[in-house]
Amino acid sequence: MYSIFLKEVRSFLSSLIAIIVIVVFLIANGLFLWVFKETNILDNGYANIDPLFELAPVIFIFLISAITMRSFSEEKKTGTFETLTTKPISDMGIIMGKFFAALTIVVLAILPTLLYYYTVHKLSVPVGNIDTGALIGSYIGLLLLSAGYISIGLFSSIITDNQIVSFILSMFLCFFIFTVFDFLGSFEWLKNNNFFVEWLGINYHYKNISRGVVDTRDILYFVSLIVLFVWLTKIKLNSRKW
Repeated sequence: MYSIFLKEVRSFLSSLIAIIVIVVFLIANGLFLWVFKETNILDNGYANIDPLFELAPVIFIFLISAITMRSFSEEKKTGTFETLTTKPISDMGIIMGKFFAALTIVVLAILPTLLYYYTVHKLSVPVGNIDTGALIGSYIGLLLLSAGYISIGLFSSIITDNQIVSFILSMFLCFFIFTVFDFLGSFEWLKNNNFFVEWLGINYHYKNISRGVVDTRDILYFVSLIVLFVWLTKIKLNSRKW
């Protein structure tokens, strides 16, 4: 698994796509947090960086889909996956190596946003008047959200040898699981079960953790989501006929 992890990280960092999506992510967040009037921290008057965590789930749908779209699709298309599967490594080792490599790239994209926290920490009156506990919870939620998106992206990549199809499918699945259950929960005919319906969506659990309340039920949801899509990816990998 470690060799796959290193190979994927090197491939990501040498890829123009990875660099572009990370830069676009940071620029987009910077514009929303410091420039655009509706979400500008300076105009908002509150010492927090909540707009970052409100926007990140949507931006990450594009970011992570772009990162994971080539994980299996490219190797299937070029035929290099045949060589990979002959190495003494299990299917799960291959999947998890690619999973943690993608997660590492996402962490590298998130790390510069700590500068936003430092800036608000210094600008607040009095200095340091920012809810650090809630902020830590928000970052934990963002990492769990990212891991869930990555597992979905890997599954999308394994079922096609076309990177564009993988990208679109990953975006659709991430968007669907993040938003659609909230939308369904608003229907009148589901009013007696709206809590259960909303509970199935990522957004419900992400919002809970982002408030600074790290509940084991929310963590268990994200772990279950990751395990589900990793398991589906493994099933598809096991069924390959090369």
